[in-house]
Amino acid sequence: MPLLNRETRPAGHFLRSFGNEIGLLVAVLVVVGITTYFSDSYRMKPSQNAKEILRQTALLGIFALGAGTVIISGGIDLSSGSVIAFSATICTSIILLLSPLVDNSPDTYDVSLWILLAAFAGTLLAAFLIGSFHAWLITSIGLPPFVATLASLVGLRSLARLLIEDVTRVAYDKQTGSSQIYIGDEFYHQLGSVWWIPVVIFLLLSFLLWLLLSKSVYGRHLYAMGGNEEAARLSGIRTERLKWLAYCIGSVTAAIAGILYSSEISMAEPANNGMGYELSAIAAAVVGGCGLSGGIGSIGGIMLGAVFLRVVIDAVAKIFKQKPDILEGLVVGGLVVLAVAFNELRGTGGLRKQFFPGALGILNVLILTLLAGVITAVTSTTDKLRYGIIAAVVTLLLLGAAAIRERINASRGTIPRQ
Repeated sequence: MPLLNRETRPAGHFLRSFGNEIGLLVAVLVVVGITTYFSDSYRMKPSQNAKEILRQTALLGIFALGAGTVIISGGIDLSSGSVIAFSATICTSIILLLSPLVDNSPDTYDVSLWILLAAFAGTLLAAFLIGSFHAWLITSIGLPPFVATLASLVGLRSLARLLIEDVTRVAYDKQTGSSQIYIGDEFYHQLGSVWWIPVVIFLLLSFLLWLLLSKSVYGRHLYAMGGNEEAARLSGIRTERLKWLAYCIGSVTAAIAGILYSSEISMAEPANNGMGYELSAIAAAVVGGCGLSGGIGSIGGIMLGAVFLRVVIDAVAKIFKQKPDILEGLVVGGLVVLAVAFNELRGTGGLRKQFFPGALGILNVLILTLLAGVITAVTSTTDKLRYGIIAAVVTLLLLGAAAIRERINASRGTIPRQ
């Protein structure tokens, strides 16, 4: 019997340690299989689709790594999308201002390497300053991370829009500025458009952050601070510096993504660049297993979370031909709710609790039923009313049965009453 325990213990330990990652891998395969069944695109162009998914996953994963690191440390960063827009503006502005003049206009079609390097360095420096500012607001001023980064979410994009008009007015010597900067250099364009370049950058950043979080004292301290900041402080950990490190990682990874996104389209347009991307970053992190309470998560989980989220978004675009961009937000929002709820319930052992207690539970059964019917109706291409009613009835039967079963179990004492 002891021999049997010794043989089975490694497998059980492996499943407990990497259960979230294994579940995500299975989920990715399931989504790919469903998409392949309903769409001809994966069957007709497998290589092209795989490369595009990998490229988009890498772009999302780069700044999701930073957002996940902040979450692991016990914070939250809502500024990723605006940092992407601001970084794209800084990078292209430096290139525009340093490019030589041809016919009294900057020539951005043949940019020297030193100009590109200067633009990259200036962008990363600006991101470091943003992260440092966030850390100062949180540690010295005492603002909640939500408020500090929400201010950047609103303010940085507006600052970028003001900055780009001044830069274009000066560069082109005109009375009025422009809301975008176009960079025609082919090498710059390839940085974000050639599929393997973002993938290599994503893998390199993932490896470096894995070393930091898993193999260094700073990583252990970040987890400890995320789990219990007061206990970490009392044990001698310098939490202020750790927060500085975490928020700088968050802003720098967003800046790298901003450079790549702007190079993909050869343009900076702060009014639209990175719009809503902060939700995608948080979604990839929490789907990957990062608990919003802090102290939980892994780089591997964040990477797989980014893969899963990107595969789901691609599936929505492939299966639902009408208005996939609108459905994308709905899907991402739903995944965030489900992932956060599952992580919180799993962490507190609450998977056996009563989810539909009392009058509030009955009301939310009806709300979810209505929501299922409406979503099914608006996403159907034909017979909207019929499919909506069918979805609503099925949802009502399933949730109603669950609510009745919960009440029976609560009366028997098998689950706690609420």
